Amino acid sequence: MIEIKNIAIIGLGLIGGSFAKAISQYTDYRVLAKNRTRSTTLQAIADGAVHEELTDDNIGEADMVILGLYPEEAVEYMEQIGGKLKKGALVIDVSGIKRYICKEMPPIAAKYGFVFVGTHPMAGKEKGGYFNSEAELFKGASFIITPSDDSTSDEVEWLIKFAGQTGFGMHVVCSPAEHDKMIAFTSQLPHVLANAYVQSPQCLNHRGFSAGSYRDVSRVARLNEHLWAELFLQNSDALTQELDLLIANITEICDAIKSGNQAHLEEMLARGRRVKEELGE
Repeated sequence: MIEIKNIAIIGLGLIGGSFAKAISQYTDYRVLAKNRTRSTTLQAIADGAVHEELTDDNIGEADMVILGLYPEEAVEYMEQIGGKLKKGALVIDVSGIKRYICKEMPPIAAKYGFVFVGTHPMAGKEKGGYFNSEAELFKGASFIITPSDDSTSDEVEWLIKFAGQTGFGMHVVCSPAEHDKMIAFTSQLPHVLANAYVQSPQCLNHRGFSAGSYRDVSRVARLNEHLWAELFLQNSDALTQELDLLIANITEICDAIKSGNQAHLEEMLARGRRVKEELGE
């Protein structure tokens, strides 16, 4: 049986900070945390989101560790501190791609004796950082779990329970490859599209001419370029496959408009409408 009392959070950004607030508000777990900027950690303690600052001296008390770091940074960090963890400690990450970290982390876990399970909370905002975090961020969201070959059903079941405790409305258990293929379509592709869309010279003059359509398409263009470039490159095969398909569809619509082919244009537009109707959205 898995017994969790103390949860350590590494990185108090939007996701790490929201986990700290949700855990402290809705559960009885003790939260220890650290952030690159120590003033953020002290603010989280003052807010009551964190009970104690995480240090090299008390990290061995953690029964569970949440890595709120970029994927490569998370791997490097666990190489550095893995030997200080309690044997059998459960370690999860929150990164938006899973194949990379689920390949790199298990050998480190085996070397130091902790347990790693990949996870991805499907929640966020346009603005990151601790000061935009909130206990309600995960309310109704999906919590994705990507177990490794070494993961046990106890670990997965405990994480499903933990997701419910922190507000998630559903969970998905899948392989890292399946996760990355779907995320390329549902998350990464919209970020590429939004970023490309707002680079039109017309965007600077949109006020007074835009409403819901502009907001819906452009919303996620306000991104962290360092993080998203890393995520795009680590999922390049799945993402470029989706991009090629999107470009082909846009090109077909564009050609129909250029040639004045109303029948084919209506056919393409109807095809997209039917997809949304079949989904009930």
